[in-house]
Amino acid sequence: MSSENHPAQPPSGVGLAGLREAAAGCRACELWEPATQTVFGEGPETARVVFVGEQPGDSEDRTGEPFVGPAGRLLDEALVEAGIDLRDAYVTNSVKHFRFRPTPKRRIHQSPGAEHLAACRPWLEAEFAVLQPEVVVCLGAVAAKALISPSFRITRDHGQLMPWTLPGTEPVPEADQDEDAPHQTWVIATTHPSAVLRTPDEGRQAAYDALVTDLRVVATTLA
Repeated sequence: MSSENHPAQPPSGVGLAGLREAAAGCRACELWEPATQTVFGEGPETARVVFVGEQPGDSEDRTGEPFVGPAGRLLDEALVEAGIDLRDAYVTNSVKHFRFRPTPKRRIHQSPGAEHLAACRPWLEAEFAVLQPEVVVCLGAVAAKALISPSFRITRDHGQLMPWTLPGTEPVPEADQDEDAPHQTWVIATTHPSAVLRTPDEGRQAAYDALVTDLRVVATTLA
């Protein structure tokens, strides 16, 4: 990272509300300056499943809330169809500021760089520490590569439930890694809803159905 980018330093013991307040003033990377505001995660501290996307989009940047644009509406629809209670869900992003290229008509999304993911990672870890989720769902390749493996491929490995260790906690012994272990966290990756929306009309329904199928794996795990 450049001298302007450094890992964020979230406060501890303040809960989600305290983290959200602290993140509003985050200057860990340069993305804060052109963005409208920090977009922190949303959902109850009792959430059982955390959905992690890439970064806020234009709508999210303007409102200050994650997943409120078209992709968010599609995600809500898919969650309901998959049988996941929205009250069990917390939604957030790997990077909390919108990275974009301005044009005369609109702001064009740009994927965050490794330096932005590294700078913002402590906020995500702080969210996990408070939530202690049963399942973490990576929405899209950026989140999957950051949380699972740099070599992870959504097209090949989506929908696969894998045991996962929350950052800052001890791994669960292999003997205890079964779906009945309440202290085990699982991770799964699926397509980002925005990718479904970008799919050509003739393939969009199939892409949406594949997303719902992956989310049903999550619903079964939470049952």
